[in-house]
Amino acid sequence: MDTRRLIVLLIFIFSGYLLLQNWQDFQHKKNNPQISQNLQNSQNSQNSQIANTNSANKNLPEISQRIAENQLLSDTLEANDAPNSIKNNQNLVENAQKFVVKTNLYQATFSTKGGSLVEMSLLNYHNDENDPQKPLLYFDPKHSYAAQSGLISDGSIADLPTHNTIFKLENENLGNEFDISANNAKPLQIVLTAPNPNNPNLIIRKILTFSNDDYVIKTRWEVNQNITNKIQAYYQLQRDNQKPDSDILMSSTFTGPAIYTDAEKYQKIDFADIDNGKAKYAKSADNGWIAMVQHYFVSAWVTNPNQNLERDFYAKKINQNLYRIGFIVGFPQNSNALEMPLYVGPQEQSRLEKLNEHLPLVVDYGWLTFIAKPLFWLLQFFYDLVGNWGWAIILMTLAIKLVFFPLSASSYKSMAKMRVVMPRMQQLKDRYGDDRQKLSQEMMKLYQSEKINPLGGCLPILIQIPVFLALYWVLLGAVEMYGAPWIGWITNLVAPDPYFVLPLLFLLSMVIQMKLNPTPTDPVQAKVMMILPFIFSVMFIFFPAGLVLYWVVNNFLSIAQQWYITKHIVDASPSDVAVSKKLQKSKAAND
Repeated sequence: MDTRRLIVLLIFIFSGYLLLQNWQDFQHKKNNPQISQNLQNSQNSQNSQIANTNSANKNLPEISQRIAENQLLSDTLEANDAPNSIKNNQNLVENAQKFVVKTNLYQATFSTKGGSLVEMSLLNYHNDENDPQKPLLYFDPKHSYAAQSGLISDGSIADLPTHNTIFKLENENLGNEFDISANNAKPLQIVLTAPNPNNPNLIIRKILTFSNDDYVIKTRWEVNQNITNKIQAYYQLQRDNQKPDSDILMSSTFTGPAIYTDAEKYQKIDFADIDNGKAKYAKSADNGWIAMVQHYFVSAWVTNPNQNLERDFYAKKINQNLYRIGFIVGFPQNSNALEMPLYVGPQEQSRLEKLNEHLPLVVDYGWLTFIAKPLFWLLQFFYDLVGNWGWAIILMTLAIKLVFFPLSASSYKSMAKMRVVMPRMQQLKDRYGDDRQKLSQEMMKLYQSEKINPLGGCLPILIQIPVFLALYWVLLGAVEMYGAPWIGWITNLVAPDPYFVLPLLFLLSMVIQMKLNPTPTDPVQAKVMMILPFIFSVMFIFFPAGLVLYWVVNNFLSIAQQWYITKHIVDASPSDVAVSKKLQKSKAAND
């Protein structure tokens, strides 16, 4: 296989991968209406699955299936089956109020129904082209995004608060807006008290704690009686199955639930697998966390890694396109309180790692994680050095080029030698064109006499492919570059180039590279190679500017290296150059 054919193959493999990824997203959306017709069967199957996981955990109180189904898994309850607490609260839903908390990182809206987070805007991120100053709405009501929690028991404790309960806001005398965005503001605590008219001596509070410079919201349950050995808490995240607006054409990323346990590691759960009951994930463990992942951002309930509390995981479909993922966990022994951090924000790896060392896995690099992580570390290093992500990409590209310089040099030398002997190869084809066996023998003799390895131009490229693919995912998934400018017209490295300058530079670099390579003897192949730069330039119009910047810089560095090596090899073989020029003149005269 010559280098040209290898390049064509790699281009089509990469293009096919992107097209397949987007086709799968299209098919998933197309099939949702049909899937929804089978919703009832799916719900029954998953409700049974969660009931089984609860009974499997013998260290926790047994939870009856009726309580679990009514309080955890459904918001549309049958009046005869619902516990009294939920019946009462169904009549109070219209009385639910909302309160807003603002820090210097986000503005969050909570509902007194369940004390749930129902809306959040990230103040440092923007995606509205019509209003560039408008904060990005992450927990968007149109996606039914919510973070919920509640308490359940084995049936011996009545009227426990759930995510359907209407709480009383103890801070209500301060209004329904709380602003701690000022510098050096102290952490804010908001206390919600659950109503319990049937047992006024039982006081249950849900306490939310906010810090000014952190995306973590601490959620703490406190019970004033020694009944925590009979109750459990559940924590869940709710979202529809639609892709976020931040997804870009031809660069779609995973959107959906995820679970981590030490035993099963990081497990992504596809919405379609939940639909058809084929979702596979850890059902119980004494560690781990849950997350709802989308491009650049994540919400996650994360337990303290030093607090080994037994928990049961579940993932289910609520209605036509609404899903939940969660876990049920017991209170610490001899404790009347249970605290669970909720992270809602960007996938900044430094922040995620401080909360849990495994949480950065939500930045999904697939099977190339072992290569992608060092590349991101290198990118971060250059950013700390120059303070600009665009220049950091350029410096990282240069560093990678230097690391692979020996391999690239070997490839370009092989290509240069192939170009030098191309006239003699053409002579052999003209002489033995009808005898393929003889032609192969003569060409092998030519390779041996000129010390040319036919695969010399292919193997170095093949070795570098995993690095290039890993770098593609690093640049695609780095939220650190979200809204980051480079120079002039490039004001957001994760958005496409608004004036197509980088795609045009990419086109120019590809054309120059084609000129430096030997002209294919096959006219059809020559035409294909001339068309491909234009096809890829059109594709790159829709790619993030940071990715295109990498390819442009990489191509021009390759051109400089290839030009030098080609010129050096060609100058060392003047006789072959003369043959080549003679053949070219002869061909031009015949034309």
